[in-house]
Amino acid sequence: MAITLVNPDGLPEIDAYRQVSVATGSKLVFVAGQVARDAHGVTVCEGDLAAQVEQCYLNVAKALAGVGASFADVAKLTVYVVDWTPDKMALFGEGVARAAAQLGEALVPPGTLVGVAALDVPEHLVEVEATAVID
Repeated sequence: MAITLVNPDGLPEIDAYRQVSVATGSKLVFVAGQVARDAHGVTVCEGDLAAQVEQCYLNVAKALAGVGASFADVAKLTVYVVDWTPDKMALFGEGVARAAAQLGEALVPPGTLVGVAALDVPEHLVEVEATAVID
């Protein structure tokens, strides 16, 4: 495995992610921002933040699998959420937990969550992009 996730001493330990990832692989993988679209390009789960988060993470997993990678290879996630407020964290966490349960792996690489005014279309509430490292 090319990624080691670490919570260094002196930084808070956060359940949702690790503070640092150490990459030792030789190939970088950049996954474009994934939104809540199915394999046919149809937006799913309109108006449901948790379900859209779940779909985005599942789409990232499919993109990674397409190049022989998985979430275990992810060095960094960036998540964009429309009209973010802290009260949405429970729904966000629910979506991540549901995706993790389906994938059978922890989804805790370092990440940044960014509140945005809008995404590509009004129906999309969240977008997730990933950087991974593989051998």
